[in-house]
Formats: sequence, C-alpha cells, structure tokens
Amino acid sequence: MAPRTPLTLITGPLGAGKTTLLRHVLEVVPRRLAVVMNEFGEIAIDSRVIEGKHVRLAELAGGCVCCTLIGEFAAAVTELLDTADPELIVVETTGLAEPEALVFDVAERLERVRLDGVVAVADADMLARFPELGHTTRLQLEAADLIVLNKRDLVSPETLGAVTARLEALNPHAPVVATERSRVDPELLFGLDRRRPPAPPHAVHAPEFEAWSHAPGGPLDRACFTALADRLEAHGVYRAKGFVRFPEGSALFNYVRGRWDLEPFPDQDTVLVFIGRQGRLDRTGLAAALEACRRP
Repeated sequence: MAPRTPLTLITGPLGAGKTTLLRHVLEVVPRRLAVVMNEFGEIAIDSRVIEGKHVRLAELAGGCVCCTLIGEFAAAVTELLDTADPELIVVETTGLAEPEALVFDVAERLERVRLDGVVAVADADMLARFPELGHTTRLQLEAADLIVLNKRDLVSPETLGAVTARLEALNPHAPVVATERSRVDPELLFGLDRRRPPAPPHAVHAPEFEAWSHAPGGPLDRACFTALADRLEAHGVYRAKGFVRFPEGSALFNYVRGRWDLEPFPDQDTVLVFIGRQGRLDRTGLAAALEACRRP
C-alpha cells in the first residue's frame, strides 16, 4: 500500500493571518506542495494572492469547507493527488469554518491522505482587544496541534504574555509560537503527527456571517477610500479583503474590526469582499461609498 500523503490544516478566525502564513510557507518550503483554499465569499481573493507561486491550487469559494462544501473538498483533494502527486497538501479554511468536521472527514473519507496536524493562527491584538472568544474561534483553537500567535508586534510584551497564557490554558496540548506576519520556522508546522482520534461533529454548522462582493470598476481615489476604510465598522463590516486600484498603482487591502492596511500588489483591478454578521452588512451604503470614490 502506498504511503498516505500528509495533510496540514490551517485554521483560525477571520483576518488572523492564515493566507500570510501560507504565503510564507510557499516562499521557504522547498517541497512539492498542493494547496486547497476555502473562501467564504463568492470571489476568491486569497487564491489570487498566491497565484504564480509554482504550486498546484484548488479553490473552494462561496461557503464553508466544513459544511456546505464538504463533498467538493474531498473531490478537490483527490484531484490534486491524481494530477500533482504532492509531497504535502496544505488546506487553508475560511475563518468561519469549524475544524472538527473537516478533521473527521479527512479520517473517514480520504484514505490516501493522513492528517499531519491542525495549525491555528490567532491574532494577538484581537485577543487582547476582544478577550471573549466566539464559539467558532474557541473550536479552532481547541482543535489545534500548534497555535501561531500572530501580530505580536501590535501588543506589549506584558499583553503578549497574558494572551499566551490564556491560549495555553485553553489548549494545553498545543505549543504557542508568537510571530510577526506569520513568519514561523516551517519545521514547526509540519511533522506534527497528530494522534488525537477524530470525534464526529456535534451539530450542523450554520455560519452567522454573510459576505458581499463588489467590483466598482476603474481606479479609486486613495484619500476617499482610506476614509471609507476608517468607517467600515459603521457599515456593519467585520472583515474585508481584496484589491484596490488607485491612479498610482494597485494594492492588496486587508481589514479586520477597525484595523486595516494596504500592501502594494501590482496589476490588479478593484475587487473587494466584505463580511459582516447576518442582516447587519450595509451593502447599499457600501456600494454608494465606493461609487463616490471612483475616479473619472
């Protein structure tokens, strides 16, 4: 019997730095990798970020891989095994996914792979600012074999120590590694050799968030757009990501709960995905605000 291909699952809340971790892995790991990327929105932003990295990629957009896309996930992994013959498969879930269902599915349905480990990416700043964990975030952290505590540079050493202690108490089985921009030694990510038996998921996962995608067309005025970014919370936005084209060049936009940044990213047209709680996302107001930022 052929050896089973190791599969690493990257989980964690919205905006924690999962795709940033994956970009780092693709830059420094000299192995034949295949990637499955799951995005909640209909437009796949994160997969466009890693295009051209010499990696075989399968995209699962428009839902959660832990529930609505579970069948598509198994098919995507099988296709990657058949066409790419990878040494390692990395799965990045949406920040709304509960990993227990995926862990169980890998064990029960995918005989050609083995779950090497679950890596949870957490945001030190968000854990300090919003200490009460949501249900899904708690499940993600509890399922982890390794916790990458990202954005350590945004908190004080004392706060970092307190957040680390909380995570260690929540999941005493998972080492906590503090990082900036998800830069962690890849030797820590792989070879985790997960031994915990998978438990059947307790209930059907029903995401409490909705996503809206918009491509306004044409360049946007930078000052107008940054002013909009500062008030996205008023439009019910929890998380936003995408590309923005300004007259002077395009950029990758990332936003989470009032904090945002723009990273130069060439040759992209404006396309954005906004995520907010069900019934609270102000799509009409966002569309009008983006239209007002369009440059002639």
